[in-house]
Parts: sequence; structure tokens; C-alpha cells
Amino acid sequence: MKPTLLIVDDDEEIRTQMKWALTRDYEILQAGDRRSALELFSANKPAVVLLDLGLPPHPNSPEEGLATLGELLSTDPQVKVVIISGQGDKTNSLRAVGAGAYDFLVKPVEMEEVKLLLKRCFHVALLEREYREMQHKLEGDAFDGILGGSPPMQAVFTAIRKVATVDAPVLILGESGTGKEMTARSIHQRSARKDGPFVAINCSAIPESLMESELFGHEKGAFTGAHAQRKGRIESAEGGTLFLDEIGEIPLPIQVKLLRFLQERVVERVGGRSEIPVNTRVLAATHVDLKKGMADGSFREDLFYRLAVVQIVLPPLRDREGDIILLANSFLQQSARESSKHGLIFSPDAVRAIQRHPWPGNVRELQNRVRRAVIMGGAKRLTGEDLELGSGEEGNKMTLKEARDALDREMVQQALRRHAGKITAAASELDISRPTFYELMDKLGIQKTE
Repeated sequence: MKPTLLIVDDDEEIRTQMKWALTRDYEILQAGDRRSALELFSANKPAVVLLDLGLPPHPNSPEEGLATLGELLSTDPQVKVVIISGQGDKTNSLRAVGAGAYDFLVKPVEMEEVKLLLKRCFHVALLEREYREMQHKLEGDAFDGILGGSPPMQAVFTAIRKVATVDAPVLILGESGTGKEMTARSIHQRSARKDGPFVAINCSAIPESLMESELFGHEKGAFTGAHAQRKGRIESAEGGTLFLDEIGEIPLPIQVKLLRFLQERVVERVGGRSEIPVNTRVLAATHVDLKKGMADGSFREDLFYRLAVVQIVLPPLRDREGDIILLANSFLQQSARESSKHGLIFSPDAVRAIQRHPWPGNVRELQNRVRRAVIMGGAKRLTGEDLELGSGEEGNKMTLKEARDALDREMVQQALRRHAGKITAAASELDISRPTFYELMDKLGIQKTE
């Protein structure tokens, strides 16, 4: 079924032109005043509305249009309202955006620009709907808050389900902030060891001189300061799971002892003379290239293959298409509850800024930025500035046209990448003609690859 679009304009000729231009892609509803617009909206719940500010009985004033906007948003805060205004009415358009409109267009509008903007609006609306559905679906889910509907994350969830049922060591690979410890906890919670302890240790945070004692424990008097016998982390994980984060930071001498434990399932405390059997599963993680470490001699090859019986690779956030807004909204609601700031939403420029940012710190960076914005922000709508990501327009001096061109360029380039440079397939995905796609490429300075 085609998505439903409501066009609100007192000029019947304009409504008819819009309908003929857009009817192939959308189910069109038309209204010429506030009352009929609200009746159609309540009955059909369209995700996107094109709204002219000049409506009767005061077509030369923006007040009726702004009042319509307010009632639409009161009925459904998630609706995407695009304002259509005259050339000299930019101030009122910006007022409308400040009141909750998604974006605005200036008359006379170019239909290709309208189509691209509508495509973005419906895409964002779809993501938000999927997020709400995902939230409902994931209530009580055993993944302990790991959200992700993208294919790479679905592959990770499948791998977690499979490896949780066996007792083999698992090596979790991924950039910093991608959720390696959460993945390890999920494996533990789904395993037969879930009632046992989950012991996590960050190997990069422990001085080399203390690493052996921390992992294997020590006997009383084993070294200066060893005033009492102490179990190591491996023993503490008896019957459960030991998670070794940043395994690549373990010194070579400790790697030898760790390998022996993995082979024989016994430990020997520092200063001790007896072997202690330990029944624990080992999960390890790293963000560095262990194969490079094997090549330069800083990581033992035999230890690698003991740890990497199964490997799970976590994708960086930039490769999780569709997940970024879902995660951002989840963190927003969580932080809003914690701060007792209910009803917070992202402004359109914040959504654009989130989508444009490369997220080098991955999910952890996204969570921290949202949390800080909730704490420090003073309005109901968080902006790109609140997130310290700028305006979402690639710089505060960027014009609206330049911002749209930037987003169009991103969409065109992503479509080309997804379809290996095939113009026809990329144009079909964006729902525009092949000649129009070529025109966009020329306009945006994108090189032809076909």
C-alpha cells in the first residue's frame, strides 16, 4: 500500500497540481482549511502533512496555519509537517519549525525537491514507527538492552544464540564502544552458566606488575604486601563466565599461564605450590588486530586459537544502517526518565546531525552525548547544538539549500554503494527516474561509475 500524504492548501489549483505530481507514490488527501484538515488527519492518521500557512479565514496571515500545525502535533506528536510558504515568509516558516514543523519549502516549489524531502520525511517516520515496534518487541528480551534491527546486528544476535548453548571460548571483536561487554553478558545470560558469576576484567586497566596476581590470585606472603591469601579473578568465576576485555594487552609471560589454564583447566596462585581446578568459561574481547600482534610477536599464536574457537565481530555504529536513530531515541527516553524530564524529543536538525556524524566512539559516544544533552538542555526539543554536533547543516553558516544538497548527496552516494554503482538500481531505490538521478549526480558533483 502507498503511504498516505495530506496536502493542506486553500488554493485548489495548487492542491490539484500536487496531487497529479505525487499520486503515483502516495495516497493523497486534500484539505482547504483547518477544520477539514483536522477531520481528515484524525480519520486517516497520515505520517506526513504538507501545510500552507495561509489558510482561511485569514489567508494573508500565518496564524491559522500555525494553529493548524499546533493541533496536528497535539493529535500526533510524531507527524512530520512540512510547511509551504511564500518567498517573503521565511520568518514565519522558521516560527513553524520552532513550533514543531519538520521542515519548510518556499513557493514556487520544485517537484523533485518536494519528492526528495517527502521521501526523507516518510523514511524518518518509518524509522520512528519501527523503533516503537522494536521497543514493544524487545520488552523483557534476554539481550539485556542490546537494540538493533539492522542486518549486521541481527547476524550478531544469531551468533549469540548459537554460541550460548555451547561451552567453547568466544573472541568478541569490535571497535571501542561497540558493546563487547554487553555481548559477553548476553552470551552468559543465555548459557547454562547463567546462575553462576559473571566476572569481567579489563586487562588494559591493570598494571603489568599486578596482572598475574589479579588473574591467578596469590598466597599469603607471596610478595611484599600480600598479607592474606587471595583468590584471583579466574577462581572467582568458578561455575560461571570469565570475561577478559582487551585481551591483547596481556603481557607475554601471563599469556603463557593463561594458555596453560585454557588447556588444563587448573590455576596456580602466585607463591602457591598446588594446582587448583577451576570450571569456568572464558570469553575474550579486543579492539586491536591480534593477527598483527601474532606477526610482530606480541601475542601468542597458540593462545589466539585457544581463545578464538568462535569469533563474533561487532559492527561499528556507522555501518548499522537504520539503528542510529533507534538507539538515540532509546537513550533519550532512558535519560529523560532518569532526569525526570518527560516528553523530550529530537528536533529535525538534531536528527540530521545524528545521521551525519561518523560516531568514532560508536554506541558509547551516542549514549554519552544524548545523556549530556538531556542533563544540560533546557527545552523540550533537543537540538544538534545540545548534542554538541552542530546544527546538522554541516556548519552554522550553511544555508538550507546547501544542507539539503548535502543530505541528497549522502543519499545518492549510499544508494550507489548499496548497488555497486548501478545507476538504474540506485535510482529505483530512491524512486526517481534514471535521467533525474544523472541530473542529481551532475548537480552534486558525484562522479559517474557506470
